Amino acid sequence: MDSLPPEEMPDQETICAHWGEDRTRYLGAVIPPIFQNSLFTNPTCEDRNENRSVDSYDYTRIENPTTEITEAKIAALEKGERARCFGSGMAAISSTILSQVKAGDHVVAVETCYGPTRDFLKRYLQRFGVTTTFVQGNRPEEWEDARLPNTTLFYLESPSTFVFHQQDLAALAGIAREHGITTVIDNSWASPIFQNPIEHGIDFVVHSATKYLGGHSDIVAGVVVGTKEKMTAMIQNEGHLLGGILDPFASWLMMRGIRTLPIRMERHQQTTVEIANRLLRHPKVETIYYPGLANDPQPDLTARQLRGTSGLMTVRLKNQGKEPSYRFVNSLKYFGIGCSWGGFESLALPISLPGRWLFEPETNPIWTIRMHLGLESVNDPWNDIERALCVV
Repeated sequence: MDSLPPEEMPDQETICAHWGEDRTRYLGAVIPPIFQNSLFTNPTCEDRNENRSVDSYDYTRIENPTTEITEAKIAALEKGERARCFGSGMAAISSTILSQVKAGDHVVAVETCYGPTRDFLKRYLQRFGVTTTFVQGNRPEEWEDARLPNTTLFYLESPSTFVFHQQDLAALAGIAREHGITTVIDNSWASPIFQNPIEHGIDFVVHSATKYLGGHSDIVAGVVVGTKEKMTAMIQNEGHLLGGILDPFASWLMMRGIRTLPIRMERHQQTTVEIANRLLRHPKVETIYYPGLANDPQPDLTARQLRGTSGLMTVRLKNQGKEPSYRFVNSLKYFGIGCSWGGFESLALPISLPGRWLFEPETNPIWTIRMHLGLESVNDPWNDIERALCVV
């Protein structure tokens, strides 16, 4: 079943429920077991060294049956050929970047990418002679203009952190192919349910699987997806040597989360679109940053690249400043104050952003509130938000 041609691939819901599983291997168990072991033994030395079958295992840092099922599901959902699960989103991101650069190389990246990713590119890689140019990234020409003769990687995040800028995936993939540049994208916000960058020509897709793929705020995980050829090379080097493999129990928990991923994404979207539209009309709200609304600055890309939108948006109050932003968040009842998102729970976090990220002069920082709408009904979070807006 895992080698079907694209035209015979099942729907996403079916992939989440069945892909990569073979109940005959596990005594008919509906849920695959957790292989919570560090190593696998062999009956003879010859079986381990000379006669190993393709179905045999050796060491969980290299491969594990539980993790393999989860990887197969994610690869199929992302329209890729192979996936590798890591112990965190940053482990997946850093391993993928390191697999594509060497001393003296240059990277072009979207400026509004995830903060630790930006720090890894800007600060950490400089220790090894790798430089990065950051661009707003909304126009393909920016990437072409920033490209140097030694550019080996375009790093995308679309929609991007906090402000949800989108990049033209097909156009950037075309520019990259023309110059022999690898493309990597963080697809955590949309999830594979709402966007498949590989279909637009992107080489590697990474996720903080802590977010929607896990969905229950009980694991920290990451994953990268690509072609079999590219993934095999990355797995045999950065995947094996840096040791960032996902634990089997966490893989099993992510598998459980994936089974409900399509349903959860639809609910996140339904609630967030409704509340975002109400906030756009509220007299105390300056604007909302979230693709697909009436104020979407990139409606063509939203229509062309996204099949839907998720549960994460950013709110900008008319009463600017740290104090009113804190008052608003502190007044919320159903929203936890936390840095992550993508789980069942609603979250809110005050964030100060550079003006240039919002296409405004960078004088004073602009205070915003990042909000994640969980799986609650629309009414309770909305009533909570209305009450909190009264204090600002």
